[in-house]
Amino acid sequence: MIHPTIQESLKKSISYDAYKDLVNTLADNNGTTGIQQTEALINYTRLNARRMKRWDKTLKVSEEVKTKVSDFNQSITWLVITESWCGDAAHVIPVLNKLAELNPNIDLRLVLRDENLELMDMFLTNGGRAIAKLIIIDNETGEVLDTFGPRPSEATGLVNAYKVEHGKLTPEFKEDLQVWYNKNKGQNIIDDITKMLCRFESEACV
Repeated sequence: MIHPTIQESLKKSISYDAYKDLVNTLADNNGTTGIQQTEALINYTRLNARRMKRWDKTLKVSEEVKTKVSDFNQSITWLVITESWCGDAAHVIPVLNKLAELNPNIDLRLVLRDENLELMDMFLTNGGRAIAKLIIIDNETGEVLDTFGPRPSEATGLVNAYKVEHGKLTPEFKEDLQVWYNKNKGQNIIDDITKMLCRFESEACV
């Protein structure tokens, strides 16, 4: 049985296209999602609108991955917690959408973190409200099968190593992380998600 908090958030969720429209409208009108409406977050929203548009056009998915994802035969929902100002989300969500488009059994839905804090607090990362956070739900049982995020595995390793050495993330490191996303071209996200699907249903990965 699906958790009531997840169920309520799903009722408020929107499609990827609706989310893109929201981000683009905010970017055009000097706004941002979330509680805080600072100039910095507004600028990040503008930047992320451009990032998502670029990934939608340039992301490449191999034929092998297309086969694995399209062969997945379990009905699931990908519920993503996000905000328009989040840099990681702008890189991750277009990749998730590209994969979800390969299989009608995968329903991608998005909700805003600050409007769904009860949901967010069920899926903290090291005690923090880190996004983007993907919650994978079995549509038949309502069970949460797994989660992903806020970053792909390689980026998470880079972040954790930097924190160990320096204590916190600096603006310079965050710029380097954006360079990593651009160089990786979404492939680490694709690999992480494909492996996750294979754990749920090994037949898809034969």
